[in-house]
Amino acid sequence: MVEAPAERLFDALDDHARMSAHMNARSWMLGGGRMETTTDEGEGRRVGSHIRLAGRVFGVRLFVDEVVTEHDRPRRKTWQTVGEPRLLVIGPYRMGFDIEPSGPRSRLRVFIDYDLPSRGIARWIARVLGNWYARWCTRRMTEDAARRFSPDVSG
Repeated sequence: MVEAPAERLFDALDDHARMSAHMNARSWMLGGGRMETTTDEGEGRRVGSHIRLAGRVFGVRLFVDEVVTEHDRPRRKTWQTVGEPRLLVIGPYRMGFDIEPSGPRSRLRVFIDYDLPSRGIARWIARVLGNWYARWCTRRMTEDAARRFSPDVSG
């Protein structure tokens, strides 16, 4: 449960730079690398809007272009990759979140459905680490949202 009404939670998660913050900061999980998030004029906040992530992870240049496919404030948002992403651990994916209001709080579910990369070493890496990475990513997004609205956090 997140200590925020559905509308406030949705608006916070609708800021894609915030939603992918765990990818934008250097970390050991990214091999000391980081990704930069950019959006088009729709800022990733309407159907058809593009979100791009680019950077280096473990010294490898990565890139993904996503498009928003569903935007139903305050209940649901989904986005998916366009073309073949250049990623290490997963291939093309569809991702999103569902919010269920519960009085002044909300139940948040973040999900990802992914395919393996089409070829190369990334396909092998994805077979070994794909499920683990998907769980880490969705858990981080859920925990970051809960932490943001925690009564112990100001702002």
